[in-house]
Amino acid sequence: MTRAYSQDLRDRVIAAVEDGGVSRREAARHYRIGEATAVRWLQAVRQGRRGPCAQGGDRRSRLPAHAAWLLALIEAEADLTLAAVAARLLAEHGVKADAGILSRFFTGRGISFKKRLRDRAAAA
Repeated sequence: MTRAYSQDLRDRVIAAVEDGGVSRREAARHYRIGEATAVRWLQAVRQGRRGPCAQGGDRRSRLPAHAAWLLALIEAEADLTLAAVAARLLAEHGVKADAGILSRFFTGRGISFKKRLRDRAAAA
């Protein structure tokens, strides 16, 4: 993820427009930032905010709370796909999870969903 521009640069662009009498686009060209960026910064000042918006957020997984249920499900039905596990989790517990999250969860517990050689031999 990219970092926010420095507060010093924001203040200089805002001051150039408000105090220096230059347009937003001229200030953007002078300070080598995007024109839309300068426009958004000045709009934010009018709304009472001078700093950057918060980035990121809470990215903790909700799966550990359902670990016992997930492990029991895979033990009972070993041929389920990750998409099927995700659908069941949503239907039965109301937790939305995609295949990537589930894959990391199961891989961390030593469970793999790769096709095994014996499964290919049985299918032939």
